Amino acid sequence: MKQITSIQNPFIKSLVLLQEKAKNRKQTGTFLIEGVREISLAVKGNYQIETILFFPEICSEIEARKLAPNAELIEINKDVFQKLSYRETTEGVLAVAKSKSLQLSDLKLSATPLILVAEAPEKPGNIGALLRTADAANLDAVIIANPKSDLYNPNIIRSSVGCLFTNQIATATTAEIISFLKEKNINFYCATLQNSTSYHTQDFTKPTALVVGTEATGLTQEWRDAATQNIIIPMQGEIDSMNVSVAAAILIFEAKRQRGF
Repeated sequence: MKQITSIQNPFIKSLVLLQEKAKNRKQTGTFLIEGVREISLAVKGNYQIETILFFPEICSEIEARKLAPNAELIEINKDVFQKLSYRETTEGVLAVAKSKSLQLSDLKLSATPLILVAEAPEKPGNIGALLRTADAANLDAVIIANPKSDLYNPNIIRSSVGCLFTNQIATATTAEIISFLKEKNINFYCATLQNSTSYHTQDFTKPTALVVGTEATGLTQEWRDAATQNIIIPMQGEIDSMNVSVAAAILIFEAKRQRGF
């Protein structure tokens, strides 16, 4: 079995770039996953694991090999592990995985799908929270319109606690997604302040996409003009918006309630 003990090793240097640079992740089609739960969820989500790196003082060879039996196994020392590890507390194991294409055409939808669409989310914490909510509700898919962040950013993987791998995810432009939803006869409801009606008055039992925008600027006019219906969450305080992941959760679980879950 291969061992690496130097942070100057070219392979280790390439992995550091995977952690730090979206450009390198895109060029190589690979990314790093840290932690037993996250790696296990990636395997379950049919991500191809190329390499497992483990620090034997924390994670044994047997434990590491169980995560992905067909992957190359590399033992690393403390210096290399600390160089690569992104989290303060971890389980001594990392994986190099192949990224997926994230195309709309790859989505497999049920007869009455429930989909979350988020336009241009930027903060990894918000994206992670949206993915966690989508997993909790067992949504058909999460679609990111006009993405501002690389979804394989380690901060997104961490904040989603691995739910990046448990959801069907696609990315595309707003125009492409609107066209896709119309082709599939999926009603889409846009959360916005303008020309809106209360969200709980709508029928979400049919094929449905719930569309949310950023807290700063909301949804673009393109979404508002094309929507089956613009919807709003009535609020009684002084502000007129809430965290996007909280708003999405309210809408999603109203749809789930209507569907009898």
